[in-house]
Amino acid sequence: MRASLIQIAVDPHESVDSRRRRAAALVREQAGADLVVLPELWPVGAFAFEAFAEEAEAVDGPTFEAMAKAAGDAEVWLHAGSIVERDADGAFYNTSLVFSPAGELVRTYRKIHRFGFDRGEATLMSAGEELVTVPLSGEGRETVLGLATCYDLRFPELFRGLVDAGARLLVVPAGWPERRRAHWTLLAQARAVENQSYVLACATAGTHAGVEQSGHSIVVDPWGEVLAEAGADEEILTVDLDLSRVERTREQFPALKDRRLGLEPPPHR
Repeated sequence: MRASLIQIAVDPHESVDSRRRRAAALVREQAGADLVVLPELWPVGAFAFEAFAEEAEAVDGPTFEAMAKAAGDAEVWLHAGSIVERDADGAFYNTSLVFSPAGELVRTYRKIHRFGFDRGEATLMSAGEELVTVPLSGEGRETVLGLATCYDLRFPELFRGLVDAGARLLVVPAGWPERRRAHWTLLAQARAVENQSYVLACATAGTHAGVEQSGHSIVVDPWGEVLAEAGADEEILTVDLDLSRVERTREQFPALKDRRLGLEPPPHR
């Protein structure tokens, strides 16, 4: 499987409409890939909180329209990163969109863990409540994506749930700050090692509302080896993945079989 991660830069001087058109063009350029991934909240910027309400859109809004067309034109599976979704009841969600090579929306994922503690996304967004996987097929290749977003990367139990649901590739779009870039790399490798799965972590470049972004999108194999890593600027990272490596790793080092679930916590003393 060939995967392309589009580490798009978010420039506050570029309009959202212009960035949508540019992202769609970049997706079309990846024709020949099997899977294309965009980062978290790339239309508006992950830290541009003051713009969330103005730029919020329905799942079938302008980003959906642009990305559906681009996926169909390129004939790729497209994880189109995430948008600020405005639900019918007015609530906001950080929602990922996944399209088939026919340009059909096949899955959405509402981010479960919202970042910010008592401010920002944590107060402006509602939390998702469902783990989401996506079965991919084409040209004899079959695998399952597990979906997570940015801050989710810090919560290993979410990824265990995705693996239990059949995930072999864990896809993590993000708007990750440069000041915590060491955590980004460390956690991406940890999630790959502990789940014996590929991790495709696609970050933004540029600066969102004064917050410098990490860039350094990364692809990690099931043994924890870094197959490719981007720099700090806008870049497209393309990697060929050997899907059989997941099963080989799990057979050769069957740690997942030794999990012990349902242990009782110790009594309070």
